[in-house]
Amino acid sequence: MSATAAQQQKIRRFVWTGAIVAVTATGAWYGAGLKTDQEIKEKVKKQREATPAEKIAVLEEQRGALVAKRLGLEKKIQQLEMRAAGATREESMQGQERRR
Repeated sequence: MSATAAQQQKIRRFVWTGAIVAVTATGAWYGAGLKTDQEIKEKVKKQREATPAEKIAVLEEQRGALVAKRLGLEKKIQQLEMRAAGATREESMQGQERRR
């Protein structure tokens, strides 16, 4: 086998490897997209078919999460305001210790 034949063999191997990798990656990406679309369709279908009581329960759950987030943000704002007024970090966090 000559040097050029070995070089061509090496190039051919790289081309085939690249092609196989490209096909595999494209297939995985396309399959993931199909699965995501299917999950979205199922979620929309469940929402449409949900009873009013189920819809209310979902909304109450979302409200609870938003209220918890609001409380956390209000604590942070209060701490920042206290720090801006000259309080130390320990003073601004007083009364917010974790209970175990």
